[in-house]
Amino acid sequence: MALARDERMLALRRIDHVGLRVADLQEAVSRWCIQFGFTESERAEGRAFLRCGYEPYSLELVEDESPGFDHHGWELARGLTLEEAAAQLERSAVGFEAREEALHFDDPEGNGVELVPYRPADDPRPDVGRFTSELPGFRPRKLGHTNFLTAELEKQTAFYTEVLGMRVTDRLGDAGIWLHVNADHHAIAFVDKGFAHLHHFALELVDWGELRVAFDHLAQHGRWLAWGPLRHGLGRNLSGYVRVPEEDCFVEVFCDVEQLEPDHEPREWPDDAHSSNVWGILPPRSYFRFDPEAIESERQGLEALGIPLTEREA
Repeated sequence: MALARDERMLALRRIDHVGLRVADLQEAVSRWCIQFGFTESERAEGRAFLRCGYEPYSLELVEDESPGFDHHGWELARGLTLEEAAAQLERSAVGFEAREEALHFDDPEGNGVELVPYRPADDPRPDVGRFTSELPGFRPRKLGHTNFLTAELEKQTAFYTEVLGMRVTDRLGDAGIWLHVNADHHAIAFVDKGFAHLHHFALELVDWGELRVAFDHLAQHGRWLAWGPLRHGLGRNLSGYVRVPEEDCFVEVFCDVEQLEPDHEPREWPDDAHSSNVWGILPPRSYFRFDPEAIESERQGLEALGIPLTEREA
């Protein structure tokens, strides 16, 4: 028998898309499609919608003078309407705007959130059982999650669990928290670094062999791994993190993420190297910074050459 849903809480099915502001829409569309394997689905009024595979879209690009993170979108659970979701946001005293068949609002640190209605697939067959004349051979399987740096870890945790109905998967000491909405280990994570910023969004590939193809391909386009390849203890996924200075974020390319049991109970992990990477290598200090000095230090591998990254002013 299905459990009754808390009437004050939303229920989400999956992460739907990430929205980024870009300086030049045509340039950005070409770059994301060629380098990361997206396919353009639609373009209208200064926006482009790119998809990983057989889906409406998973990356929304918005032309704007200030490139960077704009919002992340979440699909409502089956059976939950936008009107019901709006009523629940009102009961939680969350201000929102209803437009374009979605609900738009900000989380406690000003990160944009969009709720879209449940969208069943036009064709329920798995991707390998379909035919295509337009999708490239190299493409992400799906959008996996977002990860944010935060100065308000407890406040963000409360908002995403108590208002949006996410569930805690794991805690990394007092440094971070990972939340899930389905069987995937996490749909979002927050790491306490004293300021708010999208750190990365994640694209899932099939296996280690496809990760190798992706990293070779990205290297030919001048991209580099800021951290990786690595195996997370927390989450289990094989990963590599690619810097994207144009939109002020990273992209995690991953596979083999942990799949949770229906009765999963939150776990406590020690904040140590093994929890972050069972192969033992922690990221450089530049990994949590987005200023030009950090990016150049990372690109040239200066920390590995013994040239430390200077401290930022408070």
